[in-house]
Amino acid sequence: MPEIRHTPQAPTRTQALAPGERIDAHRHDDHQIVYAGSGVLAVTTDGGTWFAPGTRAIWVPAGCVHAHRAHGHLELHLLGLPADTNPLGLDAPTVLAVGPLLRELILACTRDPYDEGPERQRLRAVLLDQLRASPRQPVQLPTPTDPRLVAVCRRLHRDPADPRTLGELAAGSGAGERTLSRLFRRELGMTFPQWRTQLRLYHALRMLADGDPVTAVAHRCGWASASAFIDVFRRAFGCTPGSHQRMG
Repeated sequence: MPEIRHTPQAPTRTQALAPGERIDAHRHDDHQIVYAGSGVLAVTTDGGTWFAPGTRAIWVPAGCVHAHRAHGHLELHLLGLPADTNPLGLDAPTVLAVGPLLRELILACTRDPYDEGPERQRLRAVLLDQLRASPRQPVQLPTPTDPRLVAVCRRLHRDPADPRTLGELAAGSGAGERTLSRLFRRELGMTFPQWRTQLRLYHALRMLADGDPVTAVAHRCGWASASAFIDVFRRAFGCTPGSHQRMG
């Protein structure tokens, strides 16, 4: 197992990542806000993957081992906060809604990481106020550990448009539909349909970041129509797939 890099102070900076580029597993003694100014960001821990387009940011708590991956050309904004500064009281990675003001505050505070002047301090104070008011978003893809659940989830990762029911997917997994349904709730904290929707949204974001047309993404990810996909996407991310692509 590779050594996990430890950086005591979470860096504040802007960093460009090429499509598919990764930042390997590491941890900080500080909290960190991770935001994608363009492209799509995925943050992965042992517990799962959190993913965010430009209308969302990811809170990574102090001490959490995590890795980053870019989908599309990623403009990554990293903002470190001291371990005793936790405006939302969060102890696990969380996706947060980012409105226009919070977005501009994140961009301003990561533009010159060495500026500690009075204006910067005032900006950070307003940023913390905005974070306190920022709604949390259920945009997470938990990682299963039970081998029976792993087998089912792996099949759907290979083909998110797979239309089979949980009962049909149970064949060959070593567990029946009822057992798998209980495992989804107990181990992943959500129902099978909820997990499949998160999986499809994750793959949809990856495909949109690669420039695939909205209609093609909808069908490749399992939605019956582009309009159904647009509705689910808007409710999850606060914007349409088309406007998301234009922002990126």
